[in-house]
Amino acid sequence: MCELYDKKKGEPEQDPGKRHFLKLAAASALALGIAGTAGRTSFAANVKAPPLPENIMTPEQALDRLMEGNERYATGQSTPLDFSEDREALVSGQNPYACILSCSDSRVSPEFCFDEQRGDLFVARVAGNYLTTDFVATLEYAAAILHTPLIMVLGHESCGAVKAAINALDKNEQFPGHIQTLASALLPAVRAVKNMPGDRYDNAVKMNVVRNVDKLKKQPPILSKLVADKKLLVVGGVYSLKTGRVDLAFPREFTLTR
Repeated sequence: MCELYDKKKGEPEQDPGKRHFLKLAAASALALGIAGTAGRTSFAANVKAPPLPENIMTPEQALDRLMEGNERYATGQSTPLDFSEDREALVSGQNPYACILSCSDSRVSPEFCFDEQRGDLFVARVAGNYLTTDFVATLEYAAAILHTPLIMVLGHESCGAVKAAINALDKNEQFPGHIQTLASALLPAVRAVKNMPGDRYDNAVKMNVVRNVDKLKKQPPILSKLVADKKLLVVGGVYSLKTGRVDLAFPREFTLTR
């Protein structure tokens, strides 16, 4: 097996108060840093703290946090939602720590499956979780303007859009309105798994994720530069409707050649 992300992950954090603790610790550290330099420069006194200081992290830390949240969700230990906790802070702005390009399927909700609150995830959703110019621009905004260090392309098992693409290829099925556009966009992933062992439907879901991760990593001018400078990590995952877990691991045959 190979992974779209190779870093070894430690034991998942199970403490439901983790976010609150991180928030206080990050805020304190930021305040101390500003206070410590205030005597030397007037600029430091005017530094504006980010709305959610605990969301300032490296790409690798962001992925670890995302997957720890998924472990809490899958094991029934999600943190209770608290709208009031960050309401005032988020009025002034946002600094999400991860972007999710997700399918619009109602059974897959990124904020839930990664056990996060308002302001933590920058989510773009479309049936089939595939890229268009609008979605590239959306992710560029998050990465370049909001300085979000992580993008995850999130597919899921039993994706209706992928099934439509399979039917379009096998049965020449035509869909009403603009639905045909979705099926056509996913056809390359379906064709790519034609001769792969295993379940074709599952393989197509995974291949669609892999192809869009590859496109994002190479996307000029913004995303490819951030990836090259190691300021942005782009990964892919597939959500299990049965278990609630997000799998980052894909068989070797899903690794696209550079």
